[in-house]
Amino acid sequence: MRKSVRENRPGLPGKGLTMVSFRIVVAAGLVLALAGVASAAERPSPASALKGTGQTEVAYDDPLGRSTPQGTVVGFLKAMQRQNYERAVEYLDTRQTGKRARELAIELEYILTEGISAVTAKLSARPEGNLQDDLPPNREEIGVVRTNKGEYRIRLDRVQKDNNPPVWLFASETLKFVPRIYEEIDVPWIERQLPAALTETRLAGLPLYRWVFAALMLPLAFVIGWLVTALLMALTHRALRERFGETVLAKAARAKNPMRLIVAAAVIYIYSRGVFSLLGQMFWVFAASTMAVTGLMWLSIHLIDAVLEVIERRRPETANAAVRLAATLLKTLAVVIGLVVIFYYFAGINLTAVVAGLGVGGIAVAFAAQKTIENFFGGVFLVWDKPIRLGDYCKAGDMAGTVEHIGLRSTQIRTLTRTVVSIPNGQLSAVSIENFTLRDRFLFRHTLNLRYETTADQLRFILAGIRELLYRHPGVDSRTARIRFVAFGPSSLDLEIFAYVLETAQEAFLAVQEDLLLRIMDLVEAAGSGFAFPSQTLYMAKDGGLDAEKGRKAADAVRQWREEDNLPFPDHRQARISQLEGTLDYPPEGSAMKEKGAGRKA
Repeated sequence: MRKSVRENRPGLPGKGLTMVSFRIVVAAGLVLALAGVASAAERPSPASALKGTGQTEVAYDDPLGRSTPQGTVVGFLKAMQRQNYERAVEYLDTRQTGKRARELAIELEYILTEGISAVTAKLSARPEGNLQDDLPPNREEIGVVRTNKGEYRIRLDRVQKDNNPPVWLFASETLKFVPRIYEEIDVPWIERQLPAALTETRLAGLPLYRWVFAALMLPLAFVIGWLVTALLMALTHRALRERFGETVLAKAARAKNPMRLIVAAAVIYIYSRGVFSLLGQMFWVFAASTMAVTGLMWLSIHLIDAVLEVIERRRPETANAAVRLAATLLKTLAVVIGLVVIFYYFAGINLTAVVAGLGVGGIAVAFAAQKTIENFFGGVFLVWDKPIRLGDYCKAGDMAGTVEHIGLRSTQIRTLTRTVVSIPNGQLSAVSIENFTLRDRFLFRHTLNLRYETTADQLRFILAGIRELLYRHPGVDSRTARIRFVAFGPSSLDLEIFAYVLETAQEAFLAVQEDLLLRIMDLVEAAGSGFAFPSQTLYMAKDGGLDAEKGRKAADAVRQWREEDNLPFPDHRQARISQLEGTLDYPPEGSAMKEKGAGRKA
């Protein structure tokens, strides 16, 4: 079958050129598109030899595309597809010329399209090549050709001739074995198993079986992916339900689609390496790798959601904004890592050049998105410092309510009128936040306004009774309890009560406060007093005038101070102050404190 085709190749003794055909066009076009994306990010400026230093080298724009390993392979195959043998020879590191060089190019093209059995994961689209392989700095490996007599490696060398910039060429060491490899290549095993109608019939230069296999590959890959995922979910369904419950199981079930994509990518990867030619393998390996990374990103997002659900169910006290923000950042990180892997390792895009370009535009974006960035970091600080948490009742500026959501851009607060207010995080982080939920106790502070008809002894009775009430009540911190007669108000005698209630919940505090106020009302009523109203009292009585005798005594005392140069204005002399200090009988006679010896004595 295939042997007869080889024997009719023009330009070689007993071998035809029928295998050089349009079969390269589709695959070459796809690879060229990838190469174009890479070269757009790596344009001009002469190359400086950075190979081996770990730095990315600026690409030399070789007219034939030989500045990168990928460009050399694609350019050679494209030249052969056009039967431009003179140009094709330019990609070979050989001293052969004329007819022999042409024969060498034809044999190499046949080996690349029909003989390679194992292709590297990708061809580098960077001028310095792949720095992570185990080869010397200026060498790249395309793939391996296995024959009945041995194994041969197809390699490229970076060569610099005269004063020209270095370019990638098919290695002279590889070209020495091309005639031998060409003779040893046998009909692929898969062609030996198929009927002649599928192997000898050609469409656009490719054997018909390859078109059939390409058409069947994607449906077959996704069917296998569906079957493997269904089997895996069936095996783990019971264990997941017993351990995590139906809610987590439902979230885990959403991971079936990314798992199908990953399995399908693995099938395509294995399938392509055993069926397609060099360019076909290059394209499908890239496609499978991209699918696998995309599936892993997708799967990571679902797994993060499932873990978040487990945390919220098992430890509700930690299921706050910090956990949700961490989950969001992890999902973002998974997407960024996936894109970096695809663009850098598979597509060959120079991310250093991209980042450098974005740096200039990033300044403008930073100014344009200043508020967005401010809100983002405001949200990070709110989660980090934890001035508020989900469910807290707080007051921020003029806004008070319960925190329902803390996002990357804004925080949502439900007000007492049951409306939801969204406050930008940047604004929220700049105002004072009063968190009522975090207080450890409530302040009980009231002013009693008693009628002016209340006598001093009645006041003493009320003061003593309320003090005893505050000390005895189990809901009051007795160490902070106090009540004092503080002022003669415009229409009342004012008593101030101050104490802390040992409750942290608003409802419990209101119950204790209600009980205290009712008991205070009973004490005021028991003392025979009452609460004053804002009023004025007009007394109609005959004015008895001033006491003349007491007035003379006061005037005589002041005159005596003046004659003795002892007038206590603006203050007493220091000696007199020392005599007077601590001589008042306090606490007053009959006080319980005086019985304990706590008062001062003259």
